[in-house]
Formats: sequence, structure tokens, C-alpha cells
Amino acid sequence: MQGYKLNRILICYVTKKEGEGEDMRTDEAIRTRRAVKHYDPNHSMTLEEVNELLSLAILSPTAFNIQNWRFVVVTDTELRKQIREVAWDQAQVTDASLFIVLCADMKSWEKQPNRYWVNAPKEVQEFMLPAIDNYYRGKEEVQRDEAMRSCGITAQTLMLAAKSMGYDSCPMDGFDFEKVAELINLPADHVVAMFVAIGKGTKEAWPRPGQLDLDEVTIKNRFA
Repeated sequence: MQGYKLNRILICYVTKKEGEGEDMRTDEAIRTRRAVKHYDPNHSMTLEEVNELLSLAILSPTAFNIQNWRFVVVTDTELRKQIREVAWDQAQVTDASLFIVLCADMKSWEKQPNRYWVNAPKEVQEFMLPAIDNYYRGKEEVQRDEAMRSCGITAQTLMLAAKSMGYDSCPMDGFDFEKVAELINLPADHVVAMFVAIGKGTKEAWPRPGQLDLDEVTIKNRFA
């Protein structure tokens, strides 16, 4: 992406431009979003478009507002090639305009947690900060589960926002997680959740291959 120098950043804080990305109704974005595999490698997204997407992504909800997602925006061409080699040679790794390795900081809950509630009333802070510590401390599985929940939510935010801006996307987990972690210098207390590729699709996704009936996936009150 010309003019976009981020190599292995963890996050980008920006301000949403009023009126952008609001032409498509939410339900339309949900219905038309598909996992697109083929992208125009010559299309570049502007810095403003990338920042818009990231600014919307960081509005995604997280438990206790710990904001534990980390967005590794890969712009280095050689690094993309290396990631593609350990990602089943999937073309969207190198061809998509925007390629994100979506990670999470599993210890974000204990890293200056007062930041997450700095604008809340004092009585709320006095309740929430001890509650955060009590909920996560010594519970490694809970920390990892929370990381995956947060990343799943923000990934969907990214994909729907991209669709509303006229872009296609693809969530990805077909790769060697350990090798990708090495390639991006993943900190020891972080975890890789998935990839999200975004760009101008050149080939439509297959028709939806088989949708379960709503009755099969909806349970009233409790399982039988």
C-alpha cells in the first residue's frame, strides 16, 4: 500500500470521519458479506480507508472494556510472502489490499487497567478494577477464551465495515500458528487468533453451500 508504512504495528488509533461507510444498511452488509478468496493485487486502499476500518474495529465490545485485540497490519511484501508460505499458499495473503493478523494480549487485563475506565465515575472505577483482577488472575483458560471472543467480535466488525465501504473480505485460520507467531515476533503473552484479508474481490464466492434451518440451531430455554 503506497504511502502506508506500517510494518508490524499492534494498533492504530484514529477518528472516524462523519458520513463515511454508512451507505449500506447493516442487514444488507450481513447478507452480502462472503468469504472471498480472490483479490485484485494491484488495488491499494488509502490510508484514510485503512484508518476508518481500524477505527470502527476498536469500537467492538470487550469484556470489562479491556480492549485486548491487537491488529498486526502486514504491509511488508516479503513478510506477506513468508506468511503465505505457511498458510497453505492461499493467495489472499499476498493479494488482498489489507492483510491483518488478528492477535490478542492475554494479559491486557493487568496492564494499567485504570485506562479502561478512566472516564467512568469514581465509584464505578472502584468497583470495576478489583472485579477485573478477580475475574482473570490465575485463570489462564479464561484469559485465552476471552481473547478469542474479543477477536471474533472485532473480526466481524471489520468484515461488515469493509462490506459497507465496498470491499470484500475473508476470515482465515488455515495456517501454521506457531510459524506465523515467529514471523511477526509475537510477544509471549499474546496469541494469534486469525487472519482477516480485505480488498477488491475479482471472483465471487460460491453460492452458500448449505444453510441449516433456523429451527435446528435455535434452542428455546434449554437443551432437551
